[in-house]
Parts: sequence; structure tokens; C-alpha cells
Amino acid sequence: MESQFQHKSVLLQECIANLNINPDGVYVDGTLGGAGHSSEILARLGKNGVLIGLDQDEAAIKASTVRLQKVESQAKYHLLKTNFVNLIEACKTIGYSEVDGILLDLGVSSYQFDTGDRGFSYRFDAPLDMRMDQQQELTADYVVNNYTVDALKKIFWAYGEERWAARIAKIIEERRSKKRIETTGELVEVIKAAIPLGARKEGGHPAKRTFQAIRIEVNHELDVLTETIGKAIDLLAPGGRLCIITFHSLEDRIVKNKFREASNPCKCPSDFPVCVCGKKPLGKILTGKPIVAGEEELNDNPRAKSAGLRVFAKLI
Repeated sequence: MESQFQHKSVLLQECIANLNINPDGVYVDGTLGGAGHSSEILARLGKNGVLIGLDQDEAAIKASTVRLQKVESQAKYHLLKTNFVNLIEACKTIGYSEVDGILLDLGVSSYQFDTGDRGFSYRFDAPLDMRMDQQQELTADYVVNNYTVDALKKIFWAYGEERWAARIAKIIEERRSKKRIETTGELVEVIKAAIPLGARKEGGHPAKRTFQAIRIEVNHELDVLTETIGKAIDLLAPGGRLCIITFHSLEDRIVKNKFREASNPCKCPSDFPVCVCGKKPLGKILTGKPIVAGEEELNDNPRAKSAGLRVFAKLI
């Protein structure tokens, strides 16, 4: 299991630097994955330091348990199976009401993409699943075969920015009326049938955007992210850092806007000489634009190409 989770953590050194790690601090990795980031955090913590790792994927918890046991550190660590939206409750269950740093590495892990039977990738023919938490009920199979055409069109456009959303939704309805669409391979063929040949030659694999949209819907990724950012800032101790790595514009837009609201929450009209709404900044944005991977990392790790890191610091 551990070997399956061996992959290069994106923007690793940039995350470590921006977390500004205190050896005696408490840090949360809300997207534990294979513990790539967590291993580096743990290695920098002293005997009074604490790492809290969260992941909704049981396979990630098992692999990280093995990997972190090999890290030379006197610090304590706690690994919990839960969605990062529950980070406040998770920390409270082990006795922490505030933390010094939080890291969220969004999207799907390399392990999840590369494990064919999880159904995340169009590269493998597998059952339509796409659940990060395999105990939840909603699956890609249900979305593809039970959502209305209008609902499918909406998520393909909103979550995948797919310009052929209406055609893909219509063809899905036609195909499933004859036979249930059961595998990723069958879905890829439906998508290809819906997109004109000329358009299929542009922008990478023709199923990329639709698969992204279905995955986001199945795991409620954008809703969870929106809800989590405010909670994460509340959980931070004064001076604490929140680091979030995004992989597409929909995620990045949410992070940028939430950070902006937290740093400048005043709702008063711009022509008011003084603030009367009473809303005070919670912290400051440390990254005007997302930090992106350098040339060396891009050559070594293709996954880093679309990654961007934004950082928020709680007021002292």
C-alpha cells in the first residue's frame, strides 16, 4: 500500500517555507494522501510539536501510518479518517482548539488517479465510482445514470467549463435509455460521440473536463472547500498560516475570494470616510498571485503544471 502512494508532493518546499513551522507548534495536513507534505512537516517538529493528518480515504490513512513511522521525529501525530471540512471537530476530539498551520492540497491524489478501479481516470476502463470516501453513497454511476439532462448539463458547464455540456448530457440520456452506462470506458465513448471530431483535437483528452465535473459533483468538492476556508481561519492561532494548493481555476477563484473577504471584510460603501459595519480583518494575504512550480519541479513532476499555492496569515 505504501508504495502505491509514493508520488512527488507538489510545491513541497514552498509549502514548508510558507507554513513558517515552529518546532513546538501544532499543524494540520487536511489532505494527508501519501503523507508527502506531512513527512516534511513532522521532520521539522520537536518533542512538543504535533501533526494532525486528515483524509477521507481509508487507503491514505493506512499508507501514511506506515510512512510517518519511518520519520525521525519526537513529535506526536494523530491520523483521522474524515473530510477536512470537519477539521475543527477533529482537532477538538484530540484536545486542540487552535493550531499554528493548516495545509490543504486539493483535488485527487496520484494514487487515486492511478488506481484504475477507483474510476477517477479516463485512462482505465473501470466501474463509475469516483468517491474519495468509499463509504459514501453517491457515486459517479448514480450521477451519470440518474441525474436529469438539465442537471448533467449544469454540472458539466459549472464544474468542468465544458462548452459541449448540452450535447454530452443529451447523448448520455440517449445511451442510458437503451443500456445503463456502467464503466469509465463506456462514458468516454459517449463523450467522444458528443464532441465533434475537430474539437476533440483541442485541449487534451476530450473526457477531461466532464470527468472533472462528475468527480467534483460526487465529492461536493467546491461546496466543501467554500465551507472549510472560514473554519480553517477560525482554527488558526494568532500568526498561524493557511496554505492551500489548487489545481484549476474554480478552486483558485474560491480561495482567492475567501482570502480577500477574510482580509478585508468591511461592507461599508467606498465613499464612507470611516468603517461603521464593525467587521475587522482576520488576517492578511501573503500571496498576491499563486505561487507556482519552478522549471526544475515542472520537469520532474508534470502534476505540478496546474498547481498554485495561496497563503493566508492570521492576525497576531
